[in-house]
Amino acid sequence: MSTASISEPISGDKLYQERARAAFPLLVRQAQAGVPIYYSDLAEELEMPNARNLNYVLGSIGQSLELLSKEWKEKVPPIQCLVVNKSTGLPGEGIGWFLVKKEDFASLPLRQQRAIVEAELQGVFTYPRWEKVLEFFSLEPTLADFAPIVSKASGGGFGGGESKHHKALKEYVAKNPEAIGLKASTPIGITEQPLPSGDSLDVSFFNRKCWVAAEVKSAISSEADIVRGLFQCVKYRAVMEAVQVSEARAQNARALLVLESTFPQSLVPLRNILGVEVVEGVSPKNG
Repeated sequence: MSTASISEPISGDKLYQERARAAFPLLVRQAQAGVPIYYSDLAEELEMPNARNLNYVLGSIGQSLELLSKEWKEKVPPIQCLVVNKSTGLPGEGIGWFLVKKEDFASLPLRQQRAIVEAELQGVFTYPRWEKVLEFFSLEPTLADFAPIVSKASGGGFGGGESKHHKALKEYVAKNPEAIGLKASTPIGITEQPLPSGDSLDVSFFNRKCWVAAEVKSAISSEADIVRGLFQCVKYRAVMEAVQVSEARAQNARALLVLESTFPQSLVPLRNILGVEVVEGVSPKNG
């Protein structure tokens, strides 16, 4: 039986219910930002060592929303759809219990699963009463003001040419796609790939199915520079998708922020709100 179907609503003292109450405001934050979140990223924010345990957590949220839908006599969208697998971009199979008849979702063709989830996500993103939902469950919204760090990142300090550290990391990533999670069969990357927006990608990888950009930040990069990298990834992904549209190709672009150092814990919520993939601990010294 699916964990989604046997999870209990969030108003209990089991560990997964406590985690569900902590996760709910984070999902509302993502819904209001219009951005899904990966299982691993949500688990990190919740300080959960194993993302697999989110199944009960999300099932608990789903059960609570079904009960609320009956009480309010209106559909409250399944916000747990926002949590997706990094490789498929889809929620876990348990989501089917809330979308179609019981376990049918898992047996559907992948294209049909995507269509169902996309429709539900639009409902999640446009639902206007998420703060009222939190209030109903006596939960507080997640408050995060990134204005100071974003303002600092916008204030300059990124001129002066390319450092030897940045160049070394860029060249290492280009020659070692597997170091950032790509298949070893991926062709060697192109450095300083120009975009029609006037920008250049640090490293650009092409294969038959996807175009992947890597924005690299060496160990000497400051927190403000890492913030700039997050926003650069948002921009690059949008421009890359626009290029694919202009060339009549399927939109399948990824922009990764690749760090030689560790990603600052204080920036995890911002990373998740922006929906940026981050790969950390990548160094020429490891090659």
